[in-house]
Amino acid sequence: MGEKIEAGGFTPSDRQTYREKLNQCLTGLERLLSERRFDRPRNLMGLEIELNLAGADGMPSMRNAEVLRRIASRDFQTELGMFNLEVNILPHRLSGRVFDQLAEELRTGLAYAHRKAAEVDAGIVMIGILPTLGREDVVSANLSDVDRYTLLNDQMAAARGEEFVLDIEGVERLVATSASIAPESACTSVQLHLQVTPDRFADVWNAAQAIASVQIALGANSPFLFGKELWRESRPPLFQQATDVRPPELRNQGVRPRTWFGERWISSAYELFEENVRFYPPLLPICDEEDPLRVLDEGGVPSLGELVLHNGTVYRWNRPVYGLADGVPHLRVENRVLPAGPTVVDVIANSAFYYGLVRALADESRPVWSKLPFEAAAENFDAACRHGIEAELLWPRPGRSGGVTKVPAVKLVRDELLPLAAAGLDAWNIEPADRDRYLGVIEERCRLGVNGASWQVDTYHRALQAGLGRDGALAATTRRYGELMQSGEPVHTWPVGFPAP
Repeated sequence: MGEKIEAGGFTPSDRQTYREKLNQCLTGLERLLSERRFDRPRNLMGLEIELNLAGADGMPSMRNAEVLRRIASRDFQTELGMFNLEVNILPHRLSGRVFDQLAEELRTGLAYAHRKAAEVDAGIVMIGILPTLGREDVVSANLSDVDRYTLLNDQMAAARGEEFVLDIEGVERLVATSASIAPESACTSVQLHLQVTPDRFADVWNAAQAIASVQIALGANSPFLFGKELWRESRPPLFQQATDVRPPELRNQGVRPRTWFGERWISSAYELFEENVRFYPPLLPICDEEDPLRVLDEGGVPSLGELVLHNGTVYRWNRPVYGLADGVPHLRVENRVLPAGPTVVDVIANSAFYYGLVRALADESRPVWSKLPFEAAAENFDAACRHGIEAELLWPRPGRSGGVTKVPAVKLVRDELLPLAAAGLDAWNIEPADRDRYLGVIEERCRLGVNGASWQVDTYHRALQAGLGRDGALAATTRRYGELMQSGEPVHTWPVGFPAP
């Protein structure tokens, strides 16, 4: 979705032509896979972080266009809302001191962006959902002034045919409606990419699905929306509902949402692309001039533009990605589970844990997904979103007895998953000092039971107890979060509440 798309209307014949091209692209992908044309293993990873802009008062700042002009770097791009930015880190090889390198690049880039934002009285806040966002902030007038967002909003609203409904019941209940997809802009995430070979793809994707709940439990950082305390990680239900183009009748028929966890373990990357074409009507039926099958017949490699574009409008939490680099095709697993923040150290710790654990689980001779029903993995994801670091998860019993048991997420991580993540990082040849440092952050989070969501909630309630009203408490929590985020210390070390005057 990062390519330039010009706004305009579509005719019925546009959709028919696009569907034909999609199927040609699928055939092209199948041929590329059967002919083993994909890139050799290069152990490449990538990182993207969506960011919020807020003023010194903690309120959202709708000035991303001005901030981006001042940053003047291709590493920073627009996102859906005017209070959003995205930073993209170039691919790195998973080895050696890569995590320290990533941390330094992020610190430098975010500090520079923060200084430039300050020139227009704003600042960078790396958080899953900005606690001070109000309903009036996520309206179509506050979508970034970019054709692709306008077009996507128009097509999704037309497909929906009525207002989008938000109904999330957590500690409190939020019920709201929206005429546009703008509430989606409240969700800011970290996206972790891992380039894999076709033979390796299914194992990595299945492993990523199996641990998505663990990632959420450890990294939850989005407990508030529109002044309400909801789930510890409210992004997933918000994102699903804000992009749900199904009216109730289609939901009742079992039509799948465009944002979903999935419904089964897979055996190939092709299955996911094929499902996307089979289940989801195109939202942006924009065709390019490439004939993918002719390109293949002539010995070339097609870009599969229609398939790539369509794939970008199906929001799996672990998404398959097809790409070209120097004329060579490759596949990536894009992990979209984690919220942004709280600090660079926390983001890198989450990343190290993910890459290490996925490697270890994908290498197992009897992998976890052969013992864990997919329905249990989906149930775990829901439980982790609701309860965060206090979640209890279903997991295969150790030993040969079989079956699954419910275990606290922090116990599962400390007893079983952290050693696996360490072994996975060793398999990537990560420097032991970096391995121990970043996995140590995860271990301390588990020991103390503290992550971004728990800190936000505890600090918010401390502000309420001090006599602030709801809005004042959320603003004070956001301002304090921003201060501690800038300090760079991991969230489990943050003091709850506010410093003495």
